[in-house]
Amino acid sequence: MKERIKKSGIDYVLVGDYYIPDLKLPEEKRSIGKYGRMHREYLKENHPVLFNDLVLSCQLWTYLADINGQAQDRLKIIISQMQKAESVTEEMKENNQWEWIQRMNSIFNRAEEIVLSELINL
Repeated sequence: MKERIKKSGIDYVLVGDYYIPDLKLPEEKRSIGKYGRMHREYLKENHPVLFNDLVLSCQLWTYLADINGQAQDRLKIIISQMQKAESVTEEMKENNQWEWIQRMNSIFNRAEEIVLSELINL
């Protein structure tokens, strides 16, 4: 028996008595992060066909890394817009740190809720 065969554009390697596909995953250096992991769980539970399609086409990790990057970028934009709208400034941070912390926590929580509903779909 041949050790390697090619059929339908896929390389197969002989392992024992069986030929198995010689699949290689694409190199992805980026982390999927918090939002990528959350979206992965959402896909598993609510869209298993899409999840399986991404896994089988070796695009899941890249897709989740993209989602994570988009979510982080959107979060930064929303936070800066809310800071301007609510007059949360560096001057406030210097003069009244506790109020600044409370307002920033409130802004972050609201901004994250927006990002989760828009991109992560939880």
